[in-house]
Amino acid sequence: MIEILEKHITERIGKRPENLDKVLSQFESLNTKRGIHLLTQGDVCKYVYFIVKGCLQVYVLDKNGNESTRSFYFENAWVTDIFGFKNQVPSSEFVKCIEPCELLRIHFEPFQALCREVPQFDALYKEILEASYNNTVYRVNTLTSLDAFERVKWLMETKPLIMTRLSSKLIASYLGISPETLTRLKSKL
Repeated sequence: MIEILEKHITERIGKRPENLDKVLSQFESLNTKRGIHLLTQGDVCKYVYFIVKGCLQVYVLDKNGNESTRSFYFENAWVTDIFGFKNQVPSSEFVKCIEPCELLRIHFEPFQALCREVPQFDALYKEILEASYNNTVYRVNTLTSLDAFERVKWLMETKPLIMTRLSSKLIASYLGISPETLTRLKSKL
C-alpha cells in the first residue's frame, strides 16, 4: 500500500523528494469494513487519511438527524476534518467508510513534525488544503445556484463516479434533495 502513497507524493511534487522515506515511515496502514466511522462528531480528529482503495463520506447531521454530505472521497484522496485536526478541537463532522477501505493514516504529532522538518511535505499539505477549499467552494456555489434537476444533471456530468458507485440515499444527501426526488429526476434525464 505504501508504494501507492509514494507514487502519489512523487507525482504531485514532480520528483522523488529526498526525505520521502522519512515521510512514508510515519504512515500506518488500516483496513476497514463498510460502515465504520473513522471520526464521529464531538471527537477530536487525530489523523489524516490517504485512501488507497475505497470511499469515505464526510458529513454532518442536521437538527432532525438527517445526513448532509460535504463530500465523498475515493482512491488517491486525502481526508480529515481540516479545522478539527489543525486546532485539535472536537469535530462537527463524521467520516465514514462507505466501502471496505484500505487506508494509510498519519497521527497529528508526526504530521506536525513533518510539516516543520520536511519542506516538501509542508508544501504538499498546503496544496491539498487549497484543493480541498477550492472543491468545497465550487460545490457550494454550484449547488446553491441550481435547482434540483440541474443539480442531478451537474453531478452526472461532472462526477460520474459518484453516480455509478454510491447509493441513491448517499447521492441525495450530497445534492441536498430526498432520495425520492433523485429517483424521479434521474428518470427525466
